[in-house]
Amino acid sequence: MSKVFNRFLQDKSGATAIEYGLIAALIALAIMVGAGALGNALDAKFDSIATTLEGAGGSGGTGGTGGTDGTDGTDGTDG
Repeated sequence: MSKVFNRFLQDKSGATAIEYGLIAALIALAIMVGAGALGNALDAKFDSIATTLEGAGGSGGTGGTGGTDGTDGTDGTDG
């Protein structure tokens, strides 16, 4: 029985597998945290762009309510 126990204590393959598992878990955690931070930064940037574009709208342009034949599109005569 002592030979089996000594052989178990000297076997390092299980420890190596656990170390690789821990390294993989840490890398996965780092990727998740980094992706979350990147997502938050992108969300803030797109919100900023959307706010800028909303503020730039409304001046000039062609409207969109008129008909193509010169009528205003409200009296039903713009065929």
